[in-house]
Amino acid sequence: MHFLFCICQIFCIASVTALLPYPSSIIYHGASVKFSRTCQLISDVENFIITSAFNRMMSSISSDKMVVFDFEKPHISEVQLRIEDPFTELQFGVDESYSLEVVPGSSSVYISAKTVWGGLHAFTTLQQLISSSFTLDVVSIKDTPAYPHRGIMIDSGRNFLTVDSILEQIDIMASCKMNVLHWHLVDTQSWSLKLDSHPEMIEDAYSEAEVYMKSDLSYVVWYARQRGVRVIPELDMPGHALTGWKRVDPNMVVCGDTGWYEDDTAVQPPPGQLDVTVESTYETVKDIYEELTQAFSDNMFHLGSDELNIGCYNHSESIKMWLQEHPGKYNQLVDHWLSRTLPLFRDKKERRLIMWEDIVLSSMNASDLPKDIILQSWNEHENVNVLTSKGYDVIISSSSFLYLDCGIGPSYLINDKRFVDNEVNYEWNYLGKDSWCGPYKTWQRIYSMDILSNFTKSQQQHVLGYEAPLWSEQVDSLVLTQKIWPRTAALGELAWSGNKDENGELRLEDFGIRLHQFREQLVAEGKRPSPIAPKYCSQNPYKCRI
Repeated sequence: MHFLFCICQIFCIASVTALLPYPSSIIYHGASVKFSRTCQLISDVENFIITSAFNRMMSSISSDKMVVFDFEKPHISEVQLRIEDPFTELQFGVDESYSLEVVPGSSSVYISAKTVWGGLHAFTTLQQLISSSFTLDVVSIKDTPAYPHRGIMIDSGRNFLTVDSILEQIDIMASCKMNVLHWHLVDTQSWSLKLDSHPEMIEDAYSEAEVYMKSDLSYVVWYARQRGVRVIPELDMPGHALTGWKRVDPNMVVCGDTGWYEDDTAVQPPPGQLDVTVESTYETVKDIYEELTQAFSDNMFHLGSDELNIGCYNHSESIKMWLQEHPGKYNQLVDHWLSRTLPLFRDKKERRLIMWEDIVLSSMNASDLPKDIILQSWNEHENVNVLTSKGYDVIISSSSFLYLDCGIGPSYLINDKRFVDNEVNYEWNYLGKDSWCGPYKTWQRIYSMDILSNFTKSQQQHVLGYEAPLWSEQVDSLVLTQKIWPRTAALGELAWSGNKDENGELRLEDFGIRLHQFREQLVAEGKRPSPIAPKYCSQNPYKCRI
């Protein structure tokens, strides 16, 4: 038995809890207990991650916002934790279930979990039970997530994100049981990775201060693992590739010096794609991939593969020559790319590769993409229907519901005519768009997402979960937290226990009350999430309803 000593003092009192996400099963026993600043953990395993998580929980509830009570005979003096398998690694599909019991008259809170990662979620629930009004409901909870993939995506290619700002997102994710941080590392605008294999690539960082060392990448992965969050890197290619790559070999990149708009070579500036007919492309890809997999331990690796532009490849003499030697469509370039790179990326049997849905559904699609590739769907739900019908596993990132950068105005044009006040552009300005994927995705919009109701059971089994992307055209470290939170906690609950109550009714009002309290907790911890209503509504939720 492993003992971590603190002292826990609890007494019966009514309380209001703000659990988020709501557990898949919870029974309230009609009583509450009061929680003080200290507690004792008794665990059947000695585990650094568990011990650290418990200490973080106790530090949070024992901060200066904590009310201290002094009693001669505390009811509860310990939290008893049992982990069935403490050695299971944090990878896709790991068991995250747990049970938590606060038994009337007992001197203990009982927690059991199959893995360490379920134990971490139990601590999160316990903290939420305590922290709303420093009381702990007498409850029985059996909890497990509906989906194994519950994520957000951050983008450090368009604007640099500091390591500290990324760590803050991980902390908040863990507090609402989201478990995947998808990191879009680089794009055509900048290359911020300092690599041993190609140190010259870092010359395309925005500045010397806006650089990630390999130690930074490894630390983010380590920090996330301590909180039950997996970090999946994305190296977007062969599209969205310019900076960094051109420093290795200018011939490896095509259309980088064209006009993205007037020449129709990209969806935003600057243009650039890898030349898939040049041998140095594959040598460099291999070097970078092998180096990144040393820093990122997850079995999944994201290869981008979106928005390949035919117009860009029209500017490459080597590609024109290749197409003359291989008569056919531009799609052959995609097949050639995959035939050369997939053997490199499948470097271990556990590896699972992720690509954006474009690789199957765009005009430049692969002719026969292997079914073990996971596809991330960012367009309308009909695409999810098509992909799951084809037998692909899918991560849903619908731009209609989950794109967090939408609806806040022009993002990369300094003369965006769509925002000029004239009759032609009236719809863009005033009818709720404000960007290509507008309107803004409110927490209500995210929470009410329901695109799988008409899918077959077989199709639903191919849905691995949900992920909310935040592209960073208008985001940097200063605003990262407020752009994501608290609204994305709605996705945390949607992917954990769903959005409906036991009667099949959308629990929007109930969730809204809990979301207000979730935000207040983040603010109390010194974070800066966006407000979702006047504070009056946080304090008087039933007076802010229709």
